[in-house]
Amino acid sequence: MTRLAVIIGSTRPGRNGEAVAQWIHDIAAKRADAEVELVDVKDYALPLLDEFMPPAMGQYAQPHTKAWSEKIASFDAYVFVTPEYNHSMPAALKNGIDYLHHEWTNKAAGFVGYGTHGGARAVEQLRLVMGGLQVADVTSQVSLSLFADFENFSVFKPGPHHEENANSMLEQVITWGGALKAVRQ
Repeated sequence: MTRLAVIIGSTRPGRNGEAVAQWIHDIAAKRADAEVELVDVKDYALPLLDEFMPPAMGQYAQPHTKAWSEKIASFDAYVFVTPEYNHSMPAALKNGIDYLHHEWTNKAAGFVGYGTHGGARAVEQLRLVMGGLQVADVTSQVSLSLFADFENFSVFKPGPHHEENANSMLEQVITWGGALKAVRQ
């Protein structure tokens, strides 16, 4: 069984990420080949990176880093749910990623982006970051438009075609997440 985290990458008040993440979680939960859990960056209240040692050393001093490390290390694969802010991912998501290193390595990642252009630029930047961490990112992704998939830019109402994209992305990320277990061992 592949352990999959659906990571909510925005901490902004009034964010749309919770509804989007719950939607992708519910689709993933129907699968028999994965155990899925919502992980909210907001719940860890990570300040700007405040560890003295580089994350690659794995020598964490802060309790919030240790808790974040334990949670992230427990998964085989991740689906990052990210809005696009100023042509990029939210700072809170990048900060959460930067806190750790080995916890991410040799795992798989998929992406659900949302914004005026479907979160495409945020996802592209996440792909670069994942490459640097040796995370296998999958080709299929879900791109949600604030104009077409949100009523008044705030009530999530995805078009029915998005579920097919979501299932394609989940198939890839769960398959890769399971396959990479052998690499980590």
